[in-house]
Amino acid sequence: MTEISLKQRISDEMKTALRAGNKPRLGIIRLALAAIKQVEVDTRISLDNTQVLAVLDKMLKQRRDSISQYQAAQRQDLADQEAYEISILQEFMPTALSEAEIDAMIGAALQSSGVVSAKDMGKVIALLKPQMQGRADMGKVSGKVKSRLAS
Repeated sequence: MTEISLKQRISDEMKTALRAGNKPRLGIIRLALAAIKQVEVDTRISLDNTQVLAVLDKMLKQRRDSISQYQAAQRQDLADQEAYEISILQEFMPTALSEAEIDAMIGAALQSSGVVSAKDMGKVIALLKPQMQGRADMGKVSGKVKSRLAS
C-alpha cells in the first residue's frame, strides 16, 4: 500500500471537518488547500509533499508574525485566533526537531561543506533547508549557524 500524500491527507481532513460541522477548523484547512492550489496554478505543476510543506511552513511563519504584531497592538483576541490556526496547520507538519538535533545537523553541515566564514553561510543553509523544512524555524537555525561561524 502506498503512503497517502500530504495534500490528500489535508483534503481528507477538510471532508472530516465538513461532516463534523467544525467551521473554524474547516476554514483554516480550506485556506491551506487554497494556498496549495494557488501555488500549483501559478507554477503549473502538481506539488509534492516537500513543496506542500513549504507552503504550510510559509503560512505558519505568517501567523507567527501576525501574533507578535497583534500582541504588540494589545489585540489578544486576534492573536488567539492566529494561535488556533497555527495549531491546526501544525497537525500536518512533521515532528519538530529538538535543539540537540538541530545543533548536530548544523555541525554536520558545517563539516561537510567546509564553510568557515559567515560570508558563505548561504551554502550551509542550502544544505540544511531540505532536511529541516517544516521541522525547525529556519530563522532561528540561521541565527545558530551565524553564531557558530562567528566563534
